[in-house]
Amino acid sequence: APDRLVPAQLLGAQCYKDKKFREAIGKYHRALLELKALLLLLSQEPAGQRPPAAAAAAAGLSEEQRQAVEAIEVDCYNSLAACLLQAELVNYERVKEYCLKVLQKEGENFKALYRSGVAFYHLGDFNKALYYLKEARSRQPTGMGKGGRDVACNHLHAKLPSLRRQVKELWRW
Repeated sequence: APDRLVPAQLLGAQCYKDKKFREAIGKYHRALLELKALLLLLSQEPAGQRPPAAAAAAAGLSEEQRQAVEAIEVDCYNSLAACLLQAELVNYERVKEYCLKVLQKEGENFKALYRSGVAFYHLGDFNKALYYLKEARSRQPTGMGKGGRDVACNHLHAKLPSLRRQVKELWRW
C-alpha cells in the first residue's frame, strides 16, 4: 500500500532538483496527506490528528509495511525542511517543527540534526542550536565535506559567551 505514495515523493524530489521549491513543498505535503488518508481507510477509523506512523500501527500493517510508512514520513518531513530553507523568507519555526518530527523517528539523522541547529540559531535559541550542530558534526557521514557546517558550529561556539552576556545584561535592572 505505501508503494503508491512513492511517485508523489519522487515528484517532490524532482521539483527540488529543478529548484522548484514551492512546487516540491506541495508534492511532499500531498504525499503526507495521501499517506494519512490511506492509513485511515485501512484502519477504518474516523479521521483524527494521529501521525501516519501511529496510524500505520492501528491499520494492522506488517512490520515491513510500517517501516515503509515511517521511511516515507521521515523522507517527506526532511525534504520539506530542506525546501523551506531554500525560501526567500525562511519559516524557521516550521523548519524546526519538521526536523523535530524526523528526529523523533530517527534521533541520529544527520540532515535533521543540522537543519534543527540552523533553525534554532535563526530563532535565537543559541544553546539548542549549538547542541544540534555539535550532534550533527559528530554524526556527519564519512566522505561528506565539512565546509559550512564546521564554520557555522565554530562561529556559534565563539559567539555564545557574548550572547550569554547580552542576555544577562538584558535582564539586569
